[in-house]
Amino acid sequence: MFSKSKINEPGSKTSESPSADSAAPKPAAPASASKDMKPATPPKAKPPASVLSSDLHISGNLKTTGDIQVEGTIEGDIRAHLLTIGEGATVRGEVTADDVVINGRIVGRVRGLKVRLTSTARVEGDIIHKTIAIESGAHFEGSVQRQDDPLSSGPKTTAPVTSASFEKKA
Repeated sequence: MFSKSKINEPGSKTSESPSADSAAPKPAAPASASKDMKPATPPKAKPPASVLSSDLHISGNLKTTGDIQVEGTIEGDIRAHLLTIGEGATVRGEVTADDVVINGRIVGRVRGLKVRLTSTARVEGDIIHKTIAIESGAHFEGSVQRQDDPLSSGPKTTAPVTSASFEKKA
């Protein structure tokens, strides 16, 4: 850190002048570093999904811009980006998400851009979607309605409506 030549030389002025010179670039360096850091901030890593464990029972609404994986019981509405309902999970309320993957049970309306009912899914309620996939073995009772913007709960669009009430069993 210190050199012997700087200490022994009467040029403490030389050691002062580089520090004065180095003091001037230092404010410039953090300013450029902060400029460099600002573009690095927006592409931050996506946080992992919030997992609601199987022993958890929630009475109330959930809202997030992130992802949720439900393994327990929810009595209330859920709003998320990606919502995964586990095999042992039960949701009683309206579910709204960009992507909805249902492995468990939902009693209530489902709204999603992409909705997927796996073979273990059990849905009792209407599904409003842009795209839907229902695997063989899924249990579904309600109506299916396609909308270009299913996430808006405003007036219905003029998209064609498909209504069905069926039950698939393995």
